[in-house]
Amino acid sequence: MLRHLALKLSTVVAGAVLALALPVGSSAQAQEPIKIGFSMALTGPLAANGKQALLGMQIWEEEINAKGGLLGRPVKLIYYDDKSAASEAPQIYTKLLDVDKVDLIIGPYATVPAAAAMTVAVQRKKVFQVLFGLDVNSEFKYDKFFAMIPTGPDTKPSFTDGFFEIAATQNPKPQTVALAFADAEFGQNACEGARKNAAKTGIKIIYDKSYPPATTDFTPIVRAVQATNPDLFVICSYPLDSVGMVKAVNEVGFKPKMVGGAMVGLQATVFKRQLGPLLNGWVNYETWVPSKELSLPQTEEFLKKYQAKAGAAGVDPLGYYLGTWGYAHIQVYGDAIAATKSLDDNKLADYMHNTTFKTILGDVKYGPNGEWAQGRMMQVQYHSIKSGELDQFRGMDTQTVLTPAKYKTGTVVYPYEKAKQ
Repeated sequence: MLRHLALKLSTVVAGAVLALALPVGSSAQAQEPIKIGFSMALTGPLAANGKQALLGMQIWEEEINAKGGLLGRPVKLIYYDDKSAASEAPQIYTKLLDVDKVDLIIGPYATVPAAAAMTVAVQRKKVFQVLFGLDVNSEFKYDKFFAMIPTGPDTKPSFTDGFFEIAATQNPKPQTVALAFADAEFGQNACEGARKNAAKTGIKIIYDKSYPPATTDFTPIVRAVQATNPDLFVICSYPLDSVGMVKAVNEVGFKPKMVGGAMVGLQATVFKRQLGPLLNGWVNYETWVPSKELSLPQTEEFLKKYQAKAGAAGVDPLGYYLGTWGYAHIQVYGDAIAATKSLDDNKLADYMHNTTFKTILGDVKYGPNGEWAQGRMMQVQYHSIKSGELDQFRGMDTQTVLTPAKYKTGTVVYPYEKAKQ
């Protein structure tokens, strides 16, 4: 009897010692990582931007785990390459949920993959925030949708609103505009917005045509536009198209009074370096620039970490465009999880709808449709670029913010031909 009691007591003591030796909350379930799944453009035409967004997200993952994770658990990002294509996204998100058993999904970068992935998110009733998807929720009207893009509630016109605003204030005011756009979701949506802006400012559209997404030779398009002799040329394009358009306009010697608008890719350092002086005078959208009007201490801290890792990761060396936004994209999820102490999609969506988030890029507040309650899209003009040397593109030496007035750093050089000199 005494021996039995002694053995029982020793078992209890041993169990207590083992429990004390284990970290707090270290049950098998508690230590299982919180898995957040997504696709990202790591190959294909959107890869230059997708790769830097991924590095931004991975920096957040490192930081949050160094602080102990979320809900007492580490965080693990699980991702696959969507190859910049719509066809890849639905099967990736299905795999994430059914095979990888992720706790949450977060949207990919860019309109085309995001729109395709939305079908899975809606069917599974998952909270879904996309990165730089333009008006993705217009057809779905999904109540757990959010967009990490500073377009504001009126999404489609936001990419070119500032372009037309600047043009309309010139003396004499330009009278005509040509529109060329990629025949895919972003190009269609952005140029739909450009038509509204043209009507609002009383500028007549004299050319309005799409081109196939697989187009590689843009010279015939530019010549056709040039033949109509527009005052303005607005382009709604994807990264490789944007590069092709800039080269074609320069090669043909086309000199409208203003050119640019909604061209994805010109924000990335790799394309700025590739184009060099050919970019001088172009006016195009931006979402964030390293000006004193927009920089925060936490932004600077992030950029130091990002730029220290960029070389080894083989990504954009500066990270001003999608590196910063990739971090903010996942930062919102982390803050929502921490505040609600939950992974429940309904609770997270409700919190995200009713909260102003403090991100590395400033305040983010969502409106009823999941878009930003207040927009912050900018138009910048590139200038004084002398070569493809990297240091030219650090800071603000080769770009001027023209709109909105709150972030303006200078005035437009007009017409475009004058800025080329």
